[in-house]
Amino acid sequence: MNAFDFLTNDRVRNPEEGITMMLDKGMGPNMVEDFLEISRSYVDLAKLGWGTSAIHERELIKYKVDTYLSNDIIPYPGGTLFELAYIKGKFDEFLVESDKLGFKAIEISDGTVDITPKERARIIREVKEVGFMTLTEVGKKDPKKDHHFTAQDRVKLVKLDLESGADKVIIEGREGGKDLGIFNGKGDVKEDDIQVFVDNLDINKLIWEAPQKNQQTYLILKFGANVNLGNISPEEITALETMRRGLRGDTLGKVNLL
Repeated sequence: MNAFDFLTNDRVRNPEEGITMMLDKGMGPNMVEDFLEISRSYVDLAKLGWGTSAIHERELIKYKVDTYLSNDIIPYPGGTLFELAYIKGKFDEFLVESDKLGFKAIEISDGTVDITPKERARIIREVKEVGFMTLTEVGKKDPKKDHHFTAQDRVKLVKLDLESGADKVIIEGREGGKDLGIFNGKGDVKEDDIQVFVDNLDINKLIWEAPQKNQQTYLILKFGANVNLGNISPEEITALETMRRGLRGDTLGKVNLL
C-alpha cells in the first residue's frame, strides 16, 4: 500500500497506453537495483542508450537485462548500436548477440545513417519475424538534417513503419529535447506539428521522446495521463509518474486517470 493512498488512484490503462521508456546511460547493477526498488512499477521499457551496451562486459549487460526483465520491464539496446551494425554489415550478428544477452526489443533507426524505405521495411519485418518487439524511430540526430522533414514527412514515415510491422514508433527528441522533431530550439512543443500527427495517426502507436518537464506536461495535458513518453532519465521517473497522476502542480486537477 502506498503512503497517502486515500489521496490518489492508480492509472487505468491497457498495454498500448501509458508507456514510459527510461533512458539508461550506463547505470551500474547496484544503481539499477536501487532504482527498481522504488520505480519498477512506473517503467515499461528500458533503453540502454546509443552504444553504451558495447563498452561493458557481456556478463554485466546480461545481468542488467535479466534484472529489468525480472521486474517486468522490456530492455533494448539503443538505435545507434543498430545503425553501427548496419553500416558494418553485421546486422545478423547484432540480432544474435541481442538475443543471447536477453534483450526482448530492437530499435531500428536511421538517425545518423541513410536507409532506403524499402530496406527499412525489410529490416522491420526481419526483426519482427525473429520474435523481438519492434520499435522504430523517426528523425535525425543532426538538427540541420532533421529540419528537412516536415510534420507530414514524419507522419508518412510513421505509417510506413507501422504497415511494415513496427509495434511502436518513437518520435526523435534525443536526451536534450531541443531543435528536433516536435520541439523548437527552446524545447517548446510545435503545436501545429502535433496537430498533423493527431489528424493522421493513432497516437497510441507513438512514443514521444520528451526529456524535459515542460514537454511532458504539455503532452500529458494534450493527450491524457496515459500518453506514451520516452527518454526519461531514471531520476525523473517518479516525478513523471506524479505528473501523470495529477500529484504535481502542473497537472493537479487537470488529468483523468481512467
